[in-house]
Amino acid sequence: MDRKNFDCKVCSLAVFRSLTKDGVINKFMKLLDNWSEVSVENFISVYSEFVAELYRKNINFSEYILKAVLEDDNFYIIGKAQGKVFDNYIVETVENELKTLQEISRLTPEEITADIDYDGFLPKWKTSEIDFIAEYNRRIENISKYGYGKYSQNKMFILRNGETVPVKYPDSQRLDHLYGYKRERQAVIDNTLALLDGKPAQNVLLYGDAGTGKSSSVKAIVNEYADRGLRLIEITKEQLRDIPKIIDDISHNPLKFIIFIDDLTFTAGEDCFGALKAMLEGSASARSDNIAIYATSNRRHLVKETFSERDGDDVHRNDTMQELISLSARFGLRVNFGKPDKKEFVRIAGELARQKGLEFDEKEFELKAERFAMSSGNGRSPRTAKQFVNQLINEQNF
Repeated sequence: MDRKNFDCKVCSLAVFRSLTKDGVINKFMKLLDNWSEVSVENFISVYSEFVAELYRKNINFSEYILKAVLEDDNFYIIGKAQGKVFDNYIVETVENELKTLQEISRLTPEEITADIDYDGFLPKWKTSEIDFIAEYNRRIENISKYGYGKYSQNKMFILRNGETVPVKYPDSQRLDHLYGYKRERQAVIDNTLALLDGKPAQNVLLYGDAGTGKSSSVKAIVNEYADRGLRLIEITKEQLRDIPKIIDDISHNPLKFIIFIDDLTFTAGEDCFGALKAMLEGSASARSDNIAIYATSNRRHLVKETFSERDGDDVHRNDTMQELISLSARFGLRVNFGKPDKKEFVRIAGELARQKGLEFDEKEFELKAERFAMSSGNGRSPRTAKQFVNQLINEQNF
């Protein structure tokens, strides 16, 4: 085996150059450097460092490198996503680098240690016969579903220090675990499907009482359609000014994005709604066909009533109030999640209880559910229904 040749091939990467900074691949490069080391102890140390780093990610080295290749946001895949045609020199380079990475990914522990004078135990890894060129071409053909870079690796993001970062433990809520509000939720689903299909999609305001499942509905929809290229970026009200930067980052991405603002309400003295207003109005700098804004609020008009008490003359105050109140009207789709009546509340609680495998007497269950809702101080809502069912499980009454 030509060890030096392998080392040179890795060092010659151009399109996939950033992969050399990957933790696993970087340690593998150090292992290649140490193939010619006289010191067996030093080689074994570097070898084990590489395997330890690989074990944290994947036992299969081929699968790991392929995943890194498919998620690399290099200029080539970004350009292909935008329909760009590249010079044959670049296309040839991409194909050769893919062959190099494929060849490296198939190196086995036995090949690496064949000439090492050591008969003790060494940790091993797996490899696979994967066609990197075919897999990469398949990814490009389906780029609208998978995307590239960090957005291909995760489905939910938050904004931190001006940059979108993946949610470490994303909400796993699914649509089939949500009960009630089928008509309301379907309106949001239909709008999301329009976004995914490249049709005109509305910005959505989900408003209504607390605990009715507004936020859960949005995140469940993202989980449901993530495999079709749907992603969510959640921002706070204080981060509204960062919307233009977010749009610049994702507007040319082949994926579809929901910019999500949870519990949106404006109070006295706040003016951070300007960026949101510009986005909702579809200004030239904010318009993008792959983005929709979804917001939830307990208030239909997004404004606390105490705002009318702010200092200032009547004309200025009224003008400002009208501007803020009209903000909700700029959402093309407004969906009301009101508190359920007694019958609907009991039905939701019953569905949740059956999902948990509980058996119960209908009349007794109805009385207990209503008593719990009244005594909890939160009134009837899907959240209260869930709390009630959890209490039943804890009490082991059923």
